Amino acid sequence: MKTLWWLALMAGMLLGCKPQSGPEFTGTDITGAPFGRQFALQDHNRQPRTLADFKGKVVAIFFGYTHCPDVCPTTLTDLKAALQLLGPDAAAQIQVLFVTVDPERDTPEVLRQYVPYFHPGFLGLYGTPAQVAETAKEFKVHYAKHTEAGASDYLVDHTAATYVFDRQGRIRLFWPYGHPAKDMAQDLKQLLGQS
Repeated sequence: MKTLWWLALMAGMLLGCKPQSGPEFTGTDITGAPFGRQFALQDHNRQPRTLADFKGKVVAIFFGYTHCPDVCPTTLTDLKAALQLLGPDAAAQIQVLFVTVDPERDTPEVLRQYVPYFHPGFLGLYGTPAQVAETAKEFKVHYAKHTEAGASDYLVDHTAATYVFDRQGRIRLFWPYGHPAKDMAQDLKQLLGQS
């Protein structure tokens, strides 16, 4: 079931959204996709946040959780490496947002300890379970709790991808899990208007 949903999403992105001309990105160009238009959450400093707050910056949004054993820390590390490749001036024009899909455990205090560990400019976003579910639906992100046999705690299966927005707040790119940091940096550089 998950595989069919994923294939349908990717087919729609590849067939319906890519412009006829424009920059060549290393990620999937989803310019004009009819989702990922907005969110209303709070950051790890308890400040209300929407996509409009970051207008003028390139924004990368990743959904995950702090107890994630591998995908989330790897992705945040890759995003940090991409910013390091661009240098501090360009990095200051990029905002990385980490949206928790585990609001029960990922309190603002937990996110404040976890997210900036990877980069001081990264922001963790959270909300009520209903707000997180609404945001995930808007971004076509799947997540579900599961407990492995013999485990005392749960894991959260979730879509492992990053969405990237341009300076005007338009969704532009989809990076699958494992997208190389050097390729992320190349795409970000193009969105910043550098050559």
